[in-house]
Amino acid sequence: MADQDRMLQIDLCGGQVRAMLCETTQTVQKCADIHETTPVCTAALGRLMTGTLMLGIMMKGENESVTVQLKGDGPMGTLVAVADHGRVRACADHPQVQLPLREDGKLDVGGAVGHTGRMSVIKDLGLKKNYIGQCELVNGEIAMDFANYFTVSEQKPSLVALGVLVSGNAVLKAGGLLIQPLPGCPDEIIDQLELRSPMFADISREMTFAPIEQLCEDWFRGMEPRILEKNDLEYRCTCSRERMERALISLGRKDLQSLIDEDQGAELVCHFCRTKYFFTTEELQAMADENGKN
Repeated sequence: MADQDRMLQIDLCGGQVRAMLCETTQTVQKCADIHETTPVCTAALGRLMTGTLMLGIMMKGENESVTVQLKGDGPMGTLVAVADHGRVRACADHPQVQLPLREDGKLDVGGAVGHTGRMSVIKDLGLKKNYIGQCELVNGEIAMDFANYFTVSEQKPSLVALGVLVSGNAVLKAGGLLIQPLPGCPDEIIDQLELRSPMFADISREMTFAPIEQLCEDWFRGMEPRILEKNDLEYRCTCSRERMERALISLGRKDLQSLIDEDQGAELVCHFCRTKYFFTTEELQAMADENGKN
């Protein structure tokens, strides 16, 4: 059995640089299996989930979560990923889009997502209002879009590498790297990171040769790499029959009565895991009656 997907939280240069390096192969494979994605859509959702997991690991509160939405002008429509503390789920409007390879032979993720549009990051911190950061898409290839978000919305200049290596329906490797120089980091350290950046430009292919712990040692040799923490990662949906029932109740008595009269029940399908929940007319009637009392 393959190793558990994991995230390394890394300290470089005596605390002057923060980095995250992760493998998400199994996580992306599960998403691909659920949504029956084409290779280009697997790559797009995989990159999005990997970047969102990095944001999710940064969340400190037990009930905090982050949602990243990409709304581009490409044929995939809107892409959404939600993460909290190493768990992630994702979906897209059209996950079976097929596109020809780019001229360089790579999957055309930017063409699938769209080259223009908006990236939104919604952080649920357990407060009355969520934090929402937005920025324009750079190119729809997702890694540069995350880097742009960190730089523009959070004022944290960042280097981001995201990759998904796909063969047919199989995800061979997937993962990502985030590097953030902290305030006061000397220019010579930033220059060193920029010189090394070509080494992890094709990160998913590099991961086929060595585990991420070895890559961390190789890529950052001479920069005092220190792994502070390891976090397990997984694709996990949080849907339940109770949540679906609450969603139905929120429709109100009038809409519930329409479902009873016209549809003879209701079937709800979770966007993230495709689980189906069926509610009988009797169950809907009980919800409508309860709704009428409130």
